[in-house]
Amino acid sequence: MTFESPLLSAIPGLHHAFFSREGGVSEGIYAGLNGGVGSQDDPAHVTENRRRMAAALRVPPERFLTVFQIHSPDVAVATHPWDTATRPKADAIVTRTEGLAIGVTAADCGPILFTDPKARVIGAAHAGWKGAIGGVLEATVAAMEALGAARGRIVAAIGPCISQANYEVGPEFRARFVAEDATNARFFVASARDGYNRFDLEGYVAARLAQASVDRIETVAACTYARDADFFSFRRTTHRGEKDYGREISAIVLR
Repeated sequence: MTFESPLLSAIPGLHHAFFSREGGVSEGIYAGLNGGVGSQDDPAHVTENRRRMAAALRVPPERFLTVFQIHSPDVAVATHPWDTATRPKADAIVTRTEGLAIGVTAADCGPILFTDPKARVIGAAHAGWKGAIGGVLEATVAAMEALGAARGRIVAAIGPCISQANYEVGPEFRARFVAEDATNARFFVASARDGYNRFDLEGYVAARLAQASVDRIETVAACTYARDADFFSFRRTTHRGEKDYGREISAIVLR
């Protein structure tokens, strides 16, 4: 199963997918389409899963690119293929090279796919709370502008991520966001546990994009924590005491 953005799907000469965990060869806690090179899954299984994702986007495996993600605001510009050993450390990728699929991995964090249809520039960003508050979304938009995009034309789709109902955080977490901007209080609701809140990551990401003058924003609205059969989830794995977790990939390519 893949999830798509109707906004992105309506744009000619573009393919994208928010891949779920279904349809892969991994087993055990990684069962399904685990694309995480950094996981402890059998590397042969991860390679085959990524080959299947590349095929779904109609590119050869060597042109299906992800980065070494570090929860940063850093953006890599892709002009040619790179391999696992040489992949940049970053949390977003932008390109205007046709036939080069760019993607990010996630397992509760927000994957965001971008395009400026007129300039033929695309981007993919991984926005957990650290990356989002640290500026990865704005950095991605700026990097797209450097390739000829105009932020007023950019379309952004926020893929499956953890929902507010399942994202409980402590008081110090909320305090950090409110100290950054008092209006960030609107992304928190009180939890049943005294002093704890639930954080709306998807809403926060959408607000940061809007503040960056991205006007066309769409959300897939699927919770990675709640839908065990469809998605990997770092938080669910933690609550279960499992040793590791798989990663979904969200990717986009110009055709």
